[in-house]
Amino acid sequence: MTGISCLLLTFILILLRSKDYYVIPVFALILFPLGFLIIQYRVERFIYKRVKKIYDDVSLLESSSFQQQPITTDMQTLTQEIEKFANNKKLEIETLKIREGYRKEFLGNVSHELKTPLFTVQGYILTLLDGAMDDKAVRKKYLQRAAKGVERLIFIVKDLDMISKLEAGDVHLEMEDFDIVELIQHVFDMMEMKAAKKNITLTFDMEYPEPIIVHADRERILQVVTNLVVNSIKYGKTDGTTEVSIENLIKNKIIIRVTDNGEGIETQNIPRLFERFYRVDKSGNRKEGGSGLGLSIVKHIIEAHKERIYVESVFGVGSEFSFTLEKIKKPVKVEV
Repeated sequence: MTGISCLLLTFILILLRSKDYYVIPVFALILFPLGFLIIQYRVERFIYKRVKKIYDDVSLLESSSFQQQPITTDMQTLTQEIEKFANNKKLEIETLKIREGYRKEFLGNVSHELKTPLFTVQGYILTLLDGAMDDKAVRKKYLQRAAKGVERLIFIVKDLDMISKLEAGDVHLEMEDFDIVELIQHVFDMMEMKAAKKNITLTFDMEYPEPIIVHADRERILQVVTNLVVNSIKYGKTDGTTEVSIENLIKNKIIIRVTDNGEGIETQNIPRLFERFYRVDKSGNRKEGGSGLGLSIVKHIIEAHKERIYVESVFGVGSEFSFTLEKIKKPVKVEV
């Protein structure tokens, strides 16, 4: 473009020295287009440099494919790209604000869960140190209560450690084939006394005379079923029912449903049920014990199996938690 500028300057000098005035219109017809092209080029270069700077500045903030897009000087296209970028960043900021709120709530819940047994243990020990340990009966009772507080702390820490390992993928699943019907019945037998305190019936929806063989980590699935049944007892109504059903899905999948007729869950709380320490009851008082990590552990175990977990609930009517597992086809016996 520098050569064109020199040529234009030469034409101007020739025009000034020329005494033939008819040459002026000829040069004008040549100079005006050339001048327009030069100005247009300069303006486009100026805009291109400014737009490129915008792309460079934006690319420092954007980790996606924005910086890989071809640079355009079309204002409409550029405006659309910048608006898209701004909307994405706005969404990211809003998401970070929500997560920050969850983080603060989580820390508050962790603090609440840990300080309750800690203060309990501290209170009993201080009472003993103040002279109560001279009384053998009081000493034994207070030490037993302090021991229960320590057990609760260990229980919470173990659950937190398990979730951390599940999230990091550090837990190795011991996959094996086993009868899910037998496992559920085993959970019913373990939870029989706990259910009897509220006169809750633990039952299958029907008889399952044949084994249903699944391929999974037996101990982890045992924990899943136990946690779900324990929850159904905790929040179930007195004289209620916890029912478990097993249904075939497409291909080699089954779904296990744990249904109760308890107090149910309000719709706005359902999306956050599987968060660590998330509390549906915000009053600060728990009617039931537990670490507050049970459902979060259930979710992570099921997802570690590459399976899905679902929840449906109607407040005041009851809840249903369900999860899928891989079913193993029984080998066909060949009679000889």
